[in-house]
Amino acid sequence: MVKSGDKVAIHYKGTLNDGTLFDSSEGREPLEFEVGSGMVIKGFDEGVQGMEVGEKKSIHIAVEDAYGPASEEMVFNFDRADIPADIPLVVGETLNMHDGQRAVPVIIREVTDAYVRLDANHPLAGQELNFELELVSVN
Repeated sequence: MVKSGDKVAIHYKGTLNDGTLFDSSEGREPLEFEVGSGMVIKGFDEGVQGMEVGEKKSIHIAVEDAYGPASEEMVFNFDRADIPADIPLVVGETLNMHDGQRAVPVIIREVTDAYVRLDANHPLAGQELNFELELVSVN
């Protein structure tokens, strides 16, 4: 049975409550991680504990144990004049901004002549998540 500290390999399919698929390991190698190390979201980490190799199970993860609630503080307006004209600005698309050290993905929420409204929340923030899991191996 899986416990904290074990290295596991797991196949998964992740959906939102409305059935929308947001991620899957289908056609890829299984996801490998150390249980309890913080490499995956809390609800996923807790969901695999107690599983046995070959076992399949479904889990539902509350917002708080997934990517947390969406924060209005992470939504901001950026001066349109500070974005090069050759960068396409399409509502719903993602841009990568740079904070000097790393790229920070932001979602375009609104475009006007004066500003672009950007959302730096994780794309799954505020969402409950559902996973179909299959434990492949435990080390």
